[in-house]
Amino acid sequence: MIKRIIGFFARLFSVERLLKPENRLGDVPSSRELYSGFFKLAWPTMLESAVTSLTGFVDTMMVGTLSTAAISAVGLTGQPRLLIFAIFFSINAGITAVVSRKKGQGDRDGANAAMHTGLLLCLVLAVLAFTLASVFSVPLLKFAGATGENAGILPQAKVYFLITVAGVCINAFGMALNAAQRACSNTKIAFRTTVIANVVNVAFNYLLINGHLGFPRLEVTGAAIATLLGNICACAVSVASVLKKDGYLKLSFFRLKHISARYMGMIGRVSLGTGMEQMFIRFGMFMFAKVVAELGTDEFATHQICMTLISITFAFGDGLGVAASALVGQNLGKKRPDLSELSAKAAQRVGMLISVVMFTVFMVGGRWLVSLFSDVAFVVDTGEKIMRIVAVVALFQVVQTINTGCLRGAGDTHYTAVVSFFSIAAIRPVVAYLLCYPAGFGVIGAWIALFIDQTTRFVASNIRFAGGKWKSIKLG
Repeated sequence: MIKRIIGFFARLFSVERLLKPENRLGDVPSSRELYSGFFKLAWPTMLESAVTSLTGFVDTMMVGTLSTAAISAVGLTGQPRLLIFAIFFSINAGITAVVSRKKGQGDRDGANAAMHTGLLLCLVLAVLAFTLASVFSVPLLKFAGATGENAGILPQAKVYFLITVAGVCINAFGMALNAAQRACSNTKIAFRTTVIANVVNVAFNYLLINGHLGFPRLEVTGAAIATLLGNICACAVSVASVLKKDGYLKLSFFRLKHISARYMGMIGRVSLGTGMEQMFIRFGMFMFAKVVAELGTDEFATHQICMTLISITFAFGDGLGVAASALVGQNLGKKRPDLSELSAKAAQRVGMLISVVMFTVFMVGGRWLVSLFSDVAFVVDTGEKIMRIVAVVALFQVVQTINTGCLRGAGDTHYTAVVSFFSIAAIRPVVAYLLCYPAGFGVIGAWIALFIDQTTRFVASNIRFAGGKWKSIKLG
């Protein structure tokens, strides 16, 4: 029996199963070479995403020692802050797609020119983003749900929002550098910066939230300052990584004065589609969070805890997707779409295994995980029910995230934008409202809506990937 199981998985993960002989355009790696090469690139990105997710886990736990109101205050800032983050995510997707193509073509100067063009874009947008966030912080947070029962948390939510947005804007430069490094298969740099940022974040959370070792007790403000300090450290490490003389990518502050119209257009084409996708995602998530926030403080705190837990699942999918995206772009640059497909399918297979593990963890240990954040009976009981939904969502979310990452790496961002519009911006918030209020399911209804959204995107991304149109997209 054991031999049969091992044989089944060996066949399932084999190169022969992933890529048919008639679809091969040249030599392909053996199964061992495929997965060893993929994991060499993927493990830093997976751990990077996992560390970020686990830090969010710890952050929420530390803030949870204050009150459910504190959790809600931090949670309310999430979607407005991610609206700003979406801008830089979009530019970074463009940088990764273009730099990876140039890397695959052996064009080092072109890769560096694309990186510098993307960096300048990020600098300009960072200044604009922080200015707008400062002016519209109160209306944004009120729209997010800081009204009615939640009105009392607006002052601390505003402070947390402005400090953490400053951190995102400062680190935008570093995130762009990491995107370029990933495109050149240098994923360890991004992992290193993430680890340093999160260690600094957690350390200062301990010192500043409740006041330890002589530091002042700043509560929610302390959590925000800890995040800001982590972002500053991350940016510094990213900059140092491209100042080395022997690096494939090298930062020249002189080159930042010059924008390449050619690379601006190439990055812009990918970023526009990704930007539309991110705006639809952020709008849908914003409205989704608003629907839940208006249920009440305890309901929103429960929702925020479960969102923190499900982010662990997303982290693994995102990490695999980033690695696959870089390989897809590089192999398309080499004019080997068959190898792009092979890398993507290898990521999907690994994602399937991870999703089964996460299903088991959430289904068996859901109540215990929620209890780590709060001992309020309503939060724990309701959270346990939600975690059963989270367990099922995990089966679809990991592979869906990988598929979307692969499509972005190929530059097929307009399709992902359309899917995001219908699934996240329309289906999720509308169904959530109907189930939460008219149907009377409360916060449970929101998570049923999330399940519908995830399965819709899973089906749509699989159809697009299987169609193969992404293999023929030209970036310029």
